[in-house]
Amino acid sequence: MSFSFEITCQDDFSQARCGSLRTAHGSIETPVFMPVGTAATVKAVPQDWLEQLGAEIILSNTYHLFLRPGPEIIRDCGGLHGFMDWKRAILTDSGGYQVFSHRELRKVTDRAVEFRSHLDGSRHVISPERSMQIQQALGADIVMAFDECTPYPVARAEARRSMLRSMDWAARCRKAHADGPQTLFGIVQGGVFLDLRRESLARLREIGFSGFALGGFSVGEPRTLMLELVGELGPELPRRAPRYLMGVGTPLDLIGSVRAGIDMFDCVLPTRNARNGTLFTSRGKVRIKNARYKDDQRPLDPACACRVCRRYSRAYLRHLYVADEILSSILCSYHNLYFYLGLMRSLRKAIRAGRLDRLEKRLRAAYAAPG
Repeated sequence: MSFSFEITCQDDFSQARCGSLRTAHGSIETPVFMPVGTAATVKAVPQDWLEQLGAEIILSNTYHLFLRPGPEIIRDCGGLHGFMDWKRAILTDSGGYQVFSHRELRKVTDRAVEFRSHLDGSRHVISPERSMQIQQALGADIVMAFDECTPYPVARAEARRSMLRSMDWAARCRKAHADGPQTLFGIVQGGVFLDLRRESLARLREIGFSGFALGGFSVGEPRTLMLELVGELGPELPRRAPRYLMGVGTPLDLIGSVRAGIDMFDCVLPTRNARNGTLFTSRGKVRIKNARYKDDQRPLDPACACRVCRRYSRAYLRHLYVADEILSSILCSYHNLYFYLGLMRSLRKAIRAGRLDRLEKRLRAAYAAPG
């Protein structure tokens, strides 16, 4: 698979930049948000809708696809692209975060992670080498090194031990990957300790990767601390490689991290919040389940041109949610992804025009108070 990354524009007043990331399944404009398709599907949104929304790359989950339906089945169906009929780019995470999130079911050693499936209790082992084998079978364009996600809070000594284990695993992933056709990214770990993060980055640079990610955030640490660390680390990530902040975040998190030079994002927030009745608009959050919307005939967001806002009222969307209709998840997920992908287009446009501050000011005003 071919891969390249080119910086096309640099903001004069921050670390923000625009770029073009080329894969065998198309080019991707950055900064980019990747909708999360955990189990080879973005929940409630079919693939042709994702294409209409302009999604150029989606993310799928190695851990969940390993357990069900299994990498061999997906490989025999033509990899994820053939299995889910998605002709654009795909990134697979390594499964490290999911193993972390099921901590009561797993045992971590320097060799590998032993765990019981959260589905049926069956026992499995994933090592760095096995993670590479699974991701190779899944056939994504971009694959991630297997890592241990450091919890929060954590003592510095434990954070360093965990970081060193992840760096050993990163080297093993690089060796197992060799010069395979997929593009391999390394993941910076080290918890909330800046010096450990810098040590991790130095080790990853020495190993050699095509892209660099910041992992282990959004695990309970204060948002201000996360943004502070991203602000320090973003500019220190290799300039000519894509920079990826994993699992983040809110609209304000995105614009703050773009200012720090981050190029790639993924988060379940737009689709998960949609299923829970929280919608993102140009004027801030709307919690559509609130009684105040029961007879509100206005569109969800008058400034939004998506098919939901053009056709349906707030009253109808609230009715669908309260009635627990499947259509509620479908329409609300579509709108939230429209908002997120549109926000990324606005960020790219603002960077090119030198108007990032103006966009950030509007966004902060909209999201300063709860909706």
